[in-house]
Amino acid sequence: QVQLVESGGGLVQPGGSLRLSCAGSGSIFSTVAMGWYRQAPGTHREFVAGINIGGRPNYADSVKGRFTISRDNTKNTVYLQMNSLKPEDTAVYYCNTYPSAIDQFWGQGTQVTVSS
Repeated sequence: QVQLVESGGGLVQPGGSLRLSCAGSGSIFSTVAMGWYRQAPGTHREFVAGINIGGRPNYADSVKGRFTISRDNTKNTVYLQMNSLKPEDTAVYYCNTYPSAIDQFWGQGTQVTVSS
């Protein structure tokens, strides 16, 4: 059974930064590509960033140049560094496999609120 636990969210002012972490049980991180997704109120969950086994990243256009995804397979952890945050980045952020998420892997997510 794989469990993914997201953390690092919070309230930040526009232009601020946050670093999200996704810790997983088992050895999944060393064998699959991982991604970050987000869901704002009243919207569908959307792709934010993904990283393959070799560390090559891919980003949604809306976050390119502001967000950086990375992974540490020795710690079974994926990170999302978010800079220059905007109010429209407000959402619950989740991690899961990439490019296709696995339904059973969705966790509780971590809330990110960008507001002055």
